[in-house]
Amino acid sequence: MKHIFSKTVLFFCFAAPLFSEDKKTPDIAKLSEAMGQLIGKNLHSTGVPIDIDALVRGMKVGCTGDSSPVSEDDCLQAIAALQEKSVSKEAEKNLAEATEFLNHNQKQKDIVSLENGKLQYQVVKRGSGSTVQQYNSPLVRYKGRYLNGQVFGSSDGEEVVTLDETIDGFNKGILGMQEGERRVLYVHPDLGYGRHGFSMPNALLVFDVELIKADVSAEAQAASNAEDCIHETASSLQ
Repeated sequence: MKHIFSKTVLFFCFAAPLFSEDKKTPDIAKLSEAMGQLIGKNLHSTGVPIDIDALVRGMKVGCTGDSSPVSEDDCLQAIAALQEKSVSKEAEKNLAEATEFLNHNQKQKDIVSLENGKLQYQVVKRGSGSTVQQYNSPLVRYKGRYLNGQVFGSSDGEEVVTLDETIDGFNKGILGMQEGERRVLYVHPDLGYGRHGFSMPNALLVFDVELIKADVSAEAQAASNAEDCIHETASSLQ
């Protein structure tokens, strides 16, 4: 729903000023500028350095149908090489930042290290009752973010987690949590998404996690229902 809303807003933001006074024909100059902005944003996101003047010349050549100074295959290979170089540079920088942060963070009060230099957590609110075991399917609320505060993922309300399908840092980080407990997990990229992170390769991951229920698997539900049945039977016999 969020994506649909965003696209709708984007359409109206551009569509409103793109038409001339007669409301029928588009203002070509404004439309062209808007298209240029969209192209520019997409190019910026690739991480490839761009010579804007040369890019514009190439677009003009493309519009006229004239031949390019290099083949399309050579162009794509060059772009891929530049992207790889950019990713490698960012990955190296993020890895250094992650290591430095965890080394400093482990000296802070209330920080628990599960794997030295790789995985830490801090209890924000203590819980009570059942704890998460490796074979459980816990019900949680969570938000994942990078060190710069950028959110890369979150639960839509409450979400059931299958532990063996999560990254190692999240899996190991919530083991032993009690129902009602809230933790902040600090996950080294080796236990996270590594160099293949969504938008930040080798980035440290920070998860804010609240445990609603330790286990909501079918087996747990069956055991709970059986226990309730026993209690009801015992009450009726008294």
